[in-house]
Amino acid sequence: MFSHVMVGSNDIEQAKRFYDAVLGTLGASEPIRNQAPSGHTRLFYRHAGTTFCISEPIDGEAATCANGGTIGFKCSSLEQVQEFHDAAVAYGGQSVEDPPGLRNSAMGAMHLAYVRDPDGNKLCAIYRAK
Repeated sequence: MFSHVMVGSNDIEQAKRFYDAVLGTLGASEPIRNQAPSGHTRLFYRHAGTTFCISEPIDGEAATCANGGTIGFKCSSLEQVQEFHDAAVAYGGQSVEDPPGLRNSAMGAMHLAYVRDPDGNKLCAIYRAK
């Protein structure tokens, strides 16, 4: 359904260190760095047919995170959920909500970890056991 997701960053190098580590746990490799005609820097992480992008805001204003917004990353195991969480915290992210682990909901059982990146964007690592 989605081709890409883009978030803004106020410190593109800090964001790169954070996302290199966090998205590396999912198998994403080094991002493509792009300098837009406007002069702002963008990073494009490509993996499994999708793209996750980080950009300095094109309008020159400060990047802000969405209140109520969450970006979910599909994991292949509960161990990968924990690795994602641990990498996020080690590279400047903040663990939020309940500790990583099993949750039961109307959508069934799933293993989740919620973190905020250094710019405040809320991320979720999710594994649904089959």
